[in-house]
Amino acid sequence: MRPKIVIILSAAGLLVTGCGGNGKSGPGDAGAEASASSPGPAAMAQRLARPGESPDPEPSPSPAAGAPFAEQLAYELRSRTLEMAAAPGSTTGKCPKTAVSKKGAKVTCTTTYEGLEVRWDVTLGDKAPWSVSGDYVSYKAVPDRGILTRDGVARLFYGNFSPEYLLCNDIPRAVLAPLNAKSAYTCEPVDKGKKPLGYGTPVRATENGPRAY
Repeated sequence: MRPKIVIILSAAGLLVTGCGGNGKSGPGDAGAEASASSPGPAAMAQRLARPGESPDPEPSPSPAAGAPFAEQLAYELRSRTLEMAAAPGSTTGKCPKTAVSKKGAKVTCTTTYEGLEVRWDVTLGDKAPWSVSGDYVSYKAVPDRGILTRDGVARLFYGNFSPEYLLCNDIPRAVLAPLNAKSAYTCEPVDKGKKPLGYGTPVRATENGPRAY
């Protein structure tokens, strides 16, 4: 059950681009943040299979109804992290115990997806006008970077283009990437009876899952 203490107030237009992360990424592994690049045709040799079912948008377990505000906010951000990844995976979330549901209050929380960390700058808003008890509040949460997943990218292309198969340039199972900006990864959907051209569409990480343009 989703917590009954916060609702999402869209942060559209307030998103920021993440900076570089630490570590290295390899085929099939979670890795460092992927910066933009322009891989040549020969690089797109990774063939992605059709993905399975969409991930459950609600992490488990959910906090109890009377859980502290910090726990409920962290749970909401875990859910948004799963939406960003667009693939099943292990998440964690942590907000300062001092976090309070007071209008104008600011707090920094962190979430992880398969060990990849995202920082969220959160600003609390008004009580929801339709909330009789006052238990619901609005908030804006801006992530410092995005997450791309192999399954999420495959789900995007197969769901929107219905290709016979999909070629990409070695996308890791999960990787940090700049938010709303061209990443290092491109994919080419190949229709039945067609041959690949060797040039793909750049993939971008967004709060609502991967996008290609």
